[in-house]
Amino acid sequence: MHISERFARETGKEFALRVITDNIVHLDLKPGTMVSANELAVEMGLSRTPVREALNELSKTGIVEVFPQSGCRIALVDIAMIEESRFLRNTLECAVVREACTTIKGEELLQLKENLKLQEFYLDNHMTDKLLETDDEFHKMLFKITEKLEIYDLMKTFLIHYDRLRNITVIAVKDLKVVSDHVELVDAIEHNNPDLAAQIMDKHLSRYKFDVEQIEQECAEYFKPLD
Repeated sequence: MHISERFARETGKEFALRVITDNIVHLDLKPGTMVSANELAVEMGLSRTPVREALNELSKTGIVEVFPQSGCRIALVDIAMIEESRFLRNTLECAVVREACTTIKGEELLQLKENLKLQEFYLDNHMTDKLLETDDEFHKMLFKITEKLEIYDLMKTFLIHYDRLRNITVIAVKDLKVVSDHVELVDAIEHNNPDLAAQIMDKHLSRYKFDVEQIEQECAEYFKPLD
């Protein structure tokens, strides 16, 4: 498990929640893995209480399953939860890019294009962690441009299922379209075309539907069996 540096004034629970979430999303804690609050506490240099509180918090999102007196398990990938996450993100981000078409400033457009250059570099050089990091920054910039960062922060707390699948997609899908989608999106924003921008965002956030069969074949052990 990767343990990042603790932020100043970050409580034990906040630190544990952030570290465990990051490790789930980035698959260091793989779907189906049993975890112990005691062992996690030792790894993070914390007492058991904040770790247990963090695991209980994550259980509310369905990404962690808590079994009394038996420990916890990282939930398998649930396509129904992915779709709920996508629906939320799609509703908000399509509205955001529509607004960005009419409010974006020249300097902000340049920042998006600089981010795209980094994405293209990381994609070409198979630097997947950096690619996903700049992908996150790209979407966050859109919320910043439209002065909706508080909504972005609230949205991210529910997107752990979607974000984890995105990391699995990088492993399983060879022909990634993430950067080309972003290029098309920035072009639509630059040309003040809100309908096209929303259409591209919808396509971008729905790509997993086209890739899910390939993803399940490559990483079948990560997925919840269909009822």
